[in-house]
Amino acid sequence: MERLFLSHPRSVGETYFEHQRAALGVAAVLLGAFVACLVHAIVPHLFQATASEKINRLHLQLSERRRSALLDAGPRHGERIV
Repeated sequence: MERLFLSHPRSVGETYFEHQRAALGVAAVLLGAFVACLVHAIVPHLFQATASEKINRLHLQLSERRRSALLDAGPRHGERIV
């Protein structure tokens, strides 16, 4: 149970529910991008850049979270923070 539910959230400095909330937020953004792509496939004039904008914004948010988590944790022996 520990390995399945708690080890990964702890490794990124979150509780199970914090991590669940973050993952559900990512899923919601991706679902929105999926719907925009689906509508765009049917009516190309609609949502021309919506999906790519959502994905780019999500990438920036996730990169910032990862960078912040690394800075909070500090470098491990022999590890560099880029």
